[in-house]
Amino acid sequence: MKIAVVSDIHGNLPALEAVLEDLEHEAPDETVNLGDCVSGPLWPEETAAVLRQTGWPTVRGNHDRVVVSARNMPRRTADGFSFALLSEESKAWLRDLPATLRLTDEIFLCHGTPEVDDVYLTEEITGPKGHLPDEQTILEALGGESSPVICCGHTHIPRVIRLSKTDQTILNPGSVGLPSYDDSHPLRHKMEIGSPHARYALMRKTSAGWSFTEKVLPYDWEKAAIEAERNSRPDWGRSLRHGFFGPLS
Repeated sequence: MKIAVVSDIHGNLPALEAVLEDLEHEAPDETVNLGDCVSGPLWPEETAAVLRQTGWPTVRGNHDRVVVSARNMPRRTADGFSFALLSEESKAWLRDLPATLRLTDEIFLCHGTPEVDDVYLTEEITGPKGHLPDEQTILEALGGESSPVICCGHTHIPRVIRLSKTDQTILNPGSVGLPSYDDSHPLRHKMEIGSPHARYALMRKTSAGWSFTEKVLPYDWEKAAIEAERNSRPDWGRSLRHGFFGPLS
């Protein structure tokens, strides 16, 4: 069995198209989507339309949850911009997404943690940059979820973590469409992967257990950066063009 795992597309249609083209060659048995599908100053409705057509099992990200009620948010914000351009069909699709999904007896899907969609499971933002949470912290965040494989997104940083105490594996595929960003919740921080490539992951079930492959794909990130800048988000433009957040020194 081979499963493709995508997450955090954030309305980046060219990046999603690069992933779709690669999936044609990989031919997985299933593709799953861990949420944050459309929020961003790019192509929210076009991205939603493609995703609705795929029929992929999809869980709701924190921005999927927020964007459908972002009527009063300024258009300069990612969620406000996306709300203004999304069709009613796409908004209804986002509203209907489940918060979590048990794909099989072995595989559990969530965006942030099994209990909260906007909490990082695989990054510790209060410690040094790029710090991995300790095993006990991760186990507490799992809230008792015991599936052998847990797939999560939200951080935009690819990770494969094995929990020795419970013999579980956590897969974070990274972000298809946004390689870096900053946030003020729960405190000011930034996430950076350091390159503009689109990312997703593959899981393969073998006789020895699950194996994992990170896919790192080129696409026309200059087109995406220009679109973000055209929509008054030069910060997104820098992120999409370079994979780092903020001006390059």
